[in-house]
Amino acid sequence: MASRRQLGATLGANPALSLVFGPARDLSSADGFNAWRAGALGGFFAALMAIFAVVRNSRADEDSGQGELLASGVMGRQARLATAVVLAALASVALGLVSWLATVAVGGGLTNSLALAATFTASGLMFTGVAAVAAQIGSDARTANTIAVTVLGVAFIARGYLDAAQAAEWTAWLTPLGWLGQVRPAAGNDFLPLLPALGLALVLVAIAALLNGRRDFGFGMIAPRRGPARGGSSANVWGLALRLNRGSISAWLIAFAALGAVLGSLSGPVSDIFAESRNLPGFLSAAAGAGPHAMLFAFITQILQIIAIVAAVFGVQIVLRVHAEELDYRLEPLLAASLSRGRYLASNAVLAFLAPAAALLLAGAVLGFVVHRTEPAIPVGDVLGQAAATVPAVWVLVALALAAVGARPRLRIVGWLGVIATFALTILGPLFNLWDEILGISPLRHVPDTTAAAASWTGLAVVTALAAALTAVGFLGFARRDIT
Repeated sequence: MASRRQLGATLGANPALSLVFGPARDLSSADGFNAWRAGALGGFFAALMAIFAVVRNSRADEDSGQGELLASGVMGRQARLATAVVLAALASVALGLVSWLATVAVGGGLTNSLALAATFTASGLMFTGVAAVAAQIGSDARTANTIAVTVLGVAFIARGYLDAAQAAEWTAWLTPLGWLGQVRPAAGNDFLPLLPALGLALVLVAIAALLNGRRDFGFGMIAPRRGPARGGSSANVWGLALRLNRGSISAWLIAFAALGAVLGSLSGPVSDIFAESRNLPGFLSAAAGAGPHAMLFAFITQILQIIAIVAAVFGVQIVLRVHAEELDYRLEPLLAASLSRGRYLASNAVLAFLAPAAALLLAGAVLGFVVHRTEPAIPVGDVLGQAAATVPAVWVLVALALAAVGARPRLRIVGWLGVIATFALTILGPLFNLWDEILGISPLRHVPDTTAAAASWTGLAVVTALAAALTAVGFLGFARRDIT
């Protein structure tokens, strides 16, 4: 217990770790460590889920023409927006409920787990409102997604900066994600800060309804930009796939470079922590006796796994766009000519695999460069090599989404479920000492330490083969099923 208190005091006083995970208020218990490890990131992914759900089921329907078809019947103007908001709200509540029950089932405290799960639900509800407003401002679904995700990113960075700077307590109320930190799961369990989060969600939904009643159908507050007079590179299917995803790819690459730089800045303070504390929990315990550099590289590996989960979100988003084009009736005219189904799917699948890989490698290179400047004993090549070894694990999650979209689009939700399960097993699984068979469900579990003298590559080979098999399922299914 004394060593836990020492570790908690060390991590809690370190501003750098607060940038990513939030302040470490109580690491003396499993519930407290769980809240610190998953609170901020869990809220981020819950918000991301809500954003995609709202935009896909509201603004995207207008882009496809389906919204106009529905509106021609006996349906109020606000019905589609209300449906999307209710769907995202129910998903947020379900996420919180499942997280609570699952955490309690593996030994978490009843009230402590409820407080943590409630922050996930509150985050989803707040950004349900943000996405609803963005859907009225953006000229199309992609613009609306970009606006909402940008707001989420700024809120997350602002929360991290205030925590890292150890600003005054009142500054936590300057950002919505900071309100969730005031709940203090497993370190106070104050549920009152959830009330302003719920109030913000209701206000944003009301604003979205007001804007929805005043804007032109099929248009947002931001007018769309005219396209080029000639097709150019997008006149072929490969260029078309790149053109459709060009904006999001550029934004994601910039975000990954920034993510690598920010997380790389943690290396100096973290190495000091490892030098002071030898009794480390969870994912670092295996390297606790191997020296500070080995422990630091174990921490870098964990950081790369977090980046890999974000990269998987990027890849799954590209894959799901394939089905979005199908639902929008843009695919059938292409296939009516000489374009084959396999070639069309390949143009998008290649992009879905290469873009997240490039983003992960870019983040790894920036991370390695920043780490090497503060810790010269960690070569840039080692960090970049570890990032490269993590790529096949990302491909498994992308291939899972591709298999669903290609073979059975109704099950495309498994793409997001794969990302969520990987996040839970990778971040939370080791904390609760789950069986290796369960932890092995996460593809990131099979990524070896590339700097180890006796690194085992068998698991990575199996993961790569699984990604290839799932990709084959996607292509075979897409070639045989009916187009929606």
